[in-house]
Amino acid sequence: EELGKNLMKTFLYAISESTVRPKKIYCINSAVKLVTEGSDHLEVLAAIQNSGTEICSCGICLDYFGLKESVMVGSITNMYAIVEALVSESVVTL
Repeated sequence: EELGKNLMKTFLYAISESTVRPKKIYCINSAVKLVTEGSDHLEVLAAIQNSGTEICSCGICLDYFGLKESVMVGSITNMYAIVEALVSESVVTL
């Protein structure tokens, strides 16, 4: 668990410092906890969002964890929009 937290912190920081950023970041499953009140990652995610990256979190996942009212960064989306975005590109693009 500690390794995962360190990797995520470093990954998000690297995105925030990169000159090439993703168009969108989708948070699904427990990753929705990254964008909610109390997360250690809110500052860097806000910086990523402010640089033009759209951050979207799965509404079903937020409901499951009881976090829908605690979203601090990005917007809430649904699985249809996530699937549409994933299959509309032939490759992952940044």
